[in-house]
Amino acid sequence: MWDSLWINCNLCTLNDAGLGIINNGAIASTAGNIAWVGEISKLPDAPEKLAKEINDLNGSWITPGLIDCHTHIVHGGERINEFNMRLEGASYEEISRAGGGIRSTVKATRAASEQELFNKAIKRAQSLQSEGVTTLEIKSGYGLDWENETKQLRVARKIGETLPLDVVTTYLAAHTVPEEYQNNGDGYINSIIEKLPELKKSGLADAIDGFCEGIAFSPPQIEKLFKAAKDLGFNLKLHAEQLSDLGGAALAAKYGAKSADHLEYVSEKSAKAMAEANSVAVILPCAFYFLNETKKPPIDLFREYAVPMAVATDMNPGSSPCCSLLLSMNMACTFFKMTPTETMRGVTLHAAQALGLEKTHGSLEVGKVADLAIWDITHPAELSYHMGFNPLQELIKGGKQIIQR
Repeated sequence: MWDSLWINCNLCTLNDAGLGIINNGAIASTAGNIAWVGEISKLPDAPEKLAKEINDLNGSWITPGLIDCHTHIVHGGERINEFNMRLEGASYEEISRAGGGIRSTVKATRAASEQELFNKAIKRAQSLQSEGVTTLEIKSGYGLDWENETKQLRVARKIGETLPLDVVTTYLAAHTVPEEYQNNGDGYINSIIEKLPELKKSGLADAIDGFCEGIAFSPPQIEKLFKAAKDLGFNLKLHAEQLSDLGGAALAAKYGAKSADHLEYVSEKSAKAMAEANSVAVILPCAFYFLNETKKPPIDLFREYAVPMAVATDMNPGSSPCCSLLLSMNMACTFFKMTPTETMRGVTLHAAQALGLEKTHGSLEVGKVADLAIWDITHPAELSYHMGFNPLQELIKGGKQIIQR
């Protein structure tokens, strides 16, 4: 018998080019994985003969558990003062060059203990989870030295061990040049590369990321890092084209990166390269909103070249202090004119692809992990429509209920 069976529900399977809707559906799980999915009328026998536990949902909707594929939830301190500075006219780049920005968070993160970082970060993870998130990517990037970067990664791993939540970790030591390497970005990149074999051996990181921008690292510096990381078998990701077009997205595609993220200034050449490499464009509308930017990512270009698009919160203290993936979906629609179908795929199947998990997560298919978000809605488009409203009814992780309202 199956372990659990959910009946009288509407399914948003995401296993075709659209939403993959099945009305009057049913879905079953065994040993934490999806065992059957389809129309209730096509069940092979009466429900009570098929499963140990029967759950009648009375018309509720089931989607895959949501995936936030770009976050920085492990960090020390906040940056409220910079929020005020921006409102008084300072740009993100001006704040960074004045010693604010990432470096101010580095100082706070280095000063915080591992337990202090965990106590703050787990609350952020729980907030995301309360909106249906079952898989979460967490980056380092606020230590900028071996001791503190790995401290962040240990906290990220601990969150995944503490909560019923899949956590993918990303090593973002190449976030900016630390004060110790002022005017010596090449030297800092070399110091990161020297530690990559030890990082691989530790198992603390699943992927390597970097920030390819004028205020961070040049394409040649990122390429040197990517060559070394790829040789060791790390997945690759890149913050690219947020403030200018340095060709970072094309560089990421060249090395088979799972994603390039931000992409407001991406060129047609880079978009085409991403399509050819099947790299995901991770759209981060909350950062666009919070920084009051005006340059939008070229969504039509991604559509033209069939670049898969994910949507994420980019939760971080400086440019996107947002712990709501549902709000991110709404902003992707309202600011960037993505459709509700695109945003739904962007927080499920394409988000899974951005993390290298598309074979196990992100859609309702037999054999995939039974991560199910159960919603009190009339259509999946409602998840992108509402603002400040959470219609989650239940959350199932690996076939087991973890949230019920």
